[in-house]
Amino acid sequence: MLLARRNPDQALSPVWPALLLFASGVAALIFQILWIKQLSLVVGAEVYAIAIAVSAFFGGLALGGYFIGRRVDRIALPLRFYAGLEACVAVLCIATTLLLTHIAPLFATLQTQANPLGWMLVFGLVGLPAFFMGGTLPALMRAVAPDLANVGRAGGWLYAANTAGAIVGALLPVFLLIPVFGVRGTALCAALLNLVAALAAMVLNGRTVPTSSVATFAPDASLSGDGRLAIGLYAIAGGIALGYEIVWSQSIVQFMSTRSFAFSVVLATYLAGLAAGAAIFSRFAHRVKNPWSVFGLLIAGAGLAAMLEIGLLGPWLVSAQTAAEALVYRWTASEFAGMCARFAVAAASVVLVPTLLLGAAFPAALMLVVRSGHVGRGVGSVVAMNTLGGIAGSLLTGFALLPMLGLVRTLGALAIAAVLVGAAAVFRAAPSRAGARLGLLALGATTILALLLTPPEQLARLLPGARSGALVFYEESHGGTVAVVKTGQGQNRFNRLYIQGVSNSGDAMPSLRYMRLQALLPLLIHNGEPKSALVIGYGTGITAGALSQFPGLERRVVAELLPAVLRAGPQFQGTFGAPTDPGLDVRLHDGRSELQRSPDLYDLITLEPPPPSAAGVVNLYSSEFYHLAGSRLQPGGLVAQWLPLPTQNDEDTRSLVRSFIDVFPHASLWTTELHEMLLVGSYQAIELDVPRIAQRLGHPATAAALSAVGIDSPQALLATWITGREGLAAFAAGALPVTDDRPRIEYATWVRQGEFSRVFAHILEHRTAPPLNGASASFLDTLASERLSLDTFYRAGLSAYAGDRSGWSRQVTRLMQEDDDNPYYRWFIGPRTAGHPRPKDQHPSQTN
Repeated sequence: MLLARRNPDQALSPVWPALLLFASGVAALIFQILWIKQLSLVVGAEVYAIAIAVSAFFGGLALGGYFIGRRVDRIALPLRFYAGLEACVAVLCIATTLLLTHIAPLFATLQTQANPLGWMLVFGLVGLPAFFMGGTLPALMRAVAPDLANVGRAGGWLYAANTAGAIVGALLPVFLLIPVFGVRGTALCAALLNLVAALAAMVLNGRTVPTSSVATFAPDASLSGDGRLAIGLYAIAGGIALGYEIVWSQSIVQFMSTRSFAFSVVLATYLAGLAAGAAIFSRFAHRVKNPWSVFGLLIAGAGLAAMLEIGLLGPWLVSAQTAAEALVYRWTASEFAGMCARFAVAAASVVLVPTLLLGAAFPAALMLVVRSGHVGRGVGSVVAMNTLGGIAGSLLTGFALLPMLGLVRTLGALAIAAVLVGAAAVFRAAPSRAGARLGLLALGATTILALLLTPPEQLARLLPGARSGALVFYEESHGGTVAVVKTGQGQNRFNRLYIQGVSNSGDAMPSLRYMRLQALLPLLIHNGEPKSALVIGYGTGITAGALSQFPGLERRVVAELLPAVLRAGPQFQGTFGAPTDPGLDVRLHDGRSELQRSPDLYDLITLEPPPPSAAGVVNLYSSEFYHLAGSRLQPGGLVAQWLPLPTQNDEDTRSLVRSFIDVFPHASLWTTELHEMLLVGSYQAIELDVPRIAQRLGHPATAAALSAVGIDSPQALLATWITGREGLAAFAAGALPVTDDRPRIEYATWVRQGEFSRVFAHILEHRTAPPLNGASASFLDTLASERLSLDTFYRAGLSAYAGDRSGWSRQVTRLMQEDDDNPYYRWFIGPRTAGHPRPKDQHPSQTN
């Protein structure tokens, strides 16, 4: 590293400090992403819990920026001080990552016995390293711009470099580090970056001279009135900006995916806008004569841009995404790259322009706040108050504005608040700046007009299902948007549940079948007398409602994360009155948190979460989760895990199976629907006792619930058996398990074309006959006939996937000769008609 010793009267070039802050930004975002992920395992995935826990990170940054920034102005060697901060951050961040891996039981105990202590523990673990992170920008600003001459330019460059590092830090964990190194390995990579930055700062410090004239500064002097006003306005702007981010995160998801890749692209776009805005401003900062007017117009302009981008959303965005995806695919031949391009178009269309303006506002604020001799204090105060404002704004937006106003009106309120902040700044400028005042008035009037012209149901109208169906329920809240859309044709009309704009399930026949089996199949094969059951994930309420149709259950519990999902429950059929069932104990927690909080034991824990590849859902598919669930089982208890097939590749399905059978020594696999399977596991052997199963299935309520979905006998039930532990072990041979440290399914590659058929065929290679006790010869004959009918139907479905209409017709004709009255088969095939049946217009995969 060749560095010239600088003259005491010359400011340090911002190039090297910018590189240091770039590395620091990469590491900080990596740790933030890791800790948010780990905190979801500790405190649960509830929105309130995560919001409070994450605020510890930003609170630490704010306090560090404020208190360390004040100390920096007294330091003669700010580069050496910065090096010490980075080394401290590395050590503390590794300690926090390791402790978060193990404190979930302690947190759960503290929450039940002394709730504040639990949250103090989280705040301390996350906030302490963040405190030292908060001092890095003031320290380097003090080294680069010890006086006022370069504050705007240097501040813009350093802020842009730090934010550019954050962009890389937002993308690296998802696209590279966590899939390759796991959570703890990724933490070590980030800490190494901190140590490299510390070492580079020490080398840089050794090649420069101490900052001159430190003793002449007046470190105890208070900020000027203008400085205090600018800090206050920028703090409010920080709250507004974080409010935008919350609204954007819920508005954009229906144009994206629930995969972690999609959210990382949105975050990277958000940060890219901030970095680019700051960098652009820094090039022209020396020309700014009245920073008050510029600051005010930037904040107000960001509010208008945010409002317009939501107001102008429409089908054009989907067309643009499709074109970008096709273009990138032609260049790369990668479906994954094409989907990322699709995400980037949506992110750029919604968040880029406002964040450009917000990023430019940071160096403008520095020009208003920083005084000669107080660079560290000024920068630290700006960063601290903006961050604290962001915390307050995010909490206010998420927990007050969104529930009261909805997404569009909340965004409008934030945009108007931005105009008011801009007005306070512009009208603080010299009276001669009439042009700025007129511009501000124009921005304000246009913002109000945009709000009035944008209907509150703007986003609901853009739901994929709403364009071809009827919206029957819609609710916006801090936890996400929940919608119910009526879709389908004729007798096959059904309601579909959308959460965050993404289809989850519905009450069509295929969904009724697999969800009722999700609850009743494990109860029917249970070796004991089951008295209690827990359903993780309420969804449509079909699984929870099916529990009421099994005799003898004395305790039925449901863990559901989103209250709006429960309020949507009455829209779905086939739930046996679950939304108003007084015997159903509904607990508003995510499943993992419920198991950590409560010592209750169950005879059955059945899981129906979103697909395992969705962000955060892997928490309910890992080996550690299965150990936790197993610890909440009564002797002989069962865990039943929903296993969808179309949502991941073969190797990922094998990893999911591996994590399950690594925990449960007795496991089996059942097919509950063409696209869905069910893993059933226990610590004790599961005997398929035919007389007991027949006796339980003979109960009128149980029999009626399953007969309505094509399971009208014990033979039809047992025909859904695929394989036992030996077959599952053979299927998963060589696969690595999904764990909390290696949540590989969340970062798996995009699903390959035609993969469902390959996965399904691979599983069937390991199919065996069910190991039955007490089965007569006639029973086995009927069982063979039921398996033959089910196989025929599945072959027909695979023919439909392959586009083989003659194969479909041939298999369906045979099926109708074998089992003409099965309502499940009839739902796909349609009513009896003359001639050959044909595939329905709706693709089989669209029915679940």
